Amino acid sequence: MTDSPALPSVNRAWHLVTRPVGWPKPEDFALVEAEVPTPRDGQVLVRNLYVSVDPYMRGRMSAAKSYADPYELNKPMLGGAVGEVVASRAEGFAVGDHVLHSFGWREYAALDAKNAVKVDPDAAPLSTYLGVLGMTGLTAYVGLLRTASFQEGDTVFVSGAAGAVGSQVGQLAKLKGASRVIGSAGSDEKVGLLVDEYGFDAAFNYKDGPVSKQLRAAAPDGIDVYFDNVGGEHLEAAIGSLNLNGRIAICGAISVYNNTEPAPGPKNLARLIQTRGRIEGFLVGDHYDLQPQFVEEVGPWVASGALKYRETVVEGIENNLEAFLGVLRGDNTGKMIVKI
Repeated sequence: MTDSPALPSVNRAWHLVTRPVGWPKPEDFALVEAEVPTPRDGQVLVRNLYVSVDPYMRGRMSAAKSYADPYELNKPMLGGAVGEVVASRAEGFAVGDHVLHSFGWREYAALDAKNAVKVDPDAAPLSTYLGVLGMTGLTAYVGLLRTASFQEGDTVFVSGAAGAVGSQVGQLAKLKGASRVIGSAGSDEKVGLLVDEYGFDAAFNYKDGPVSKQLRAAAPDGIDVYFDNVGGEHLEAAIGSLNLNGRIAICGAISVYNNTEPAPGPKNLARLIQTRGRIEGFLVGDHYDLQPQFVEEVGPWVASGALKYRETVVEGIENNLEAFLGVLRGDNTGKMIVKI
């Protein structure tokens, strides 16, 4: 085994102790101290440097069956992380290597080497492997190009557009030849960011009035593609503005994640008959075959600055929970990252 000297004896990790009802509360979680784990044969010990908090994690806090296994109570939670190998009992991994893995919400993680992917800190900042060049970026790429079947000349509407996925969707659409890109966000500051920095043609604050009215003003000729991160009123408005053969890609529905009662569905679904419209949900995990193409195409755009990104960085494992709650509130601009 190879390892670095002077590892600490204590490892802090967040546990889910009670399944939240409605909005998660601090008392549903605990920051637990334990010994730093020792890697077994075929494993590496990773000191996490950056961890990800994402809206989908709210679903894993429920015991209901979903596309991802529920978090186990009183055990360390899971999530994307990138860190440095500090001990290795696995062939092909050495101390000092940097890896991407799914054992976040903790300071140190011992994991099978097959679940770690090497990343190059010289090619891009480590945090980007959790965002613009990671699962977040691939989600945007897959949803726009494969699920929504984007075509050059399309008019594209993105909700949650200042978030990590939404901001990349809008920029990808522009880089791919969209005729018009519209975004919605929850503050005037984010609306300005969408237009001034990310190059959206129009954007609006959904808190300023009915989404349907604001969308019609921003896209008087209708929309061809809607990338949905929000659900609810936004989805109904998009259906109302959908052009003939329009496509809707359902990525998330953050507006209803903490509801304790079922949210009403869009009242205008019958309009899909008139428009021959299509709604399709997707999970990025079903589309990893596009990963090489995604990195090959998007990597140079990130490196050149043609595709811009923002990160909201919160420091300290003790603030991991507050960072997650901030994502649910919409506090972040771009990808929410916790720096350990």
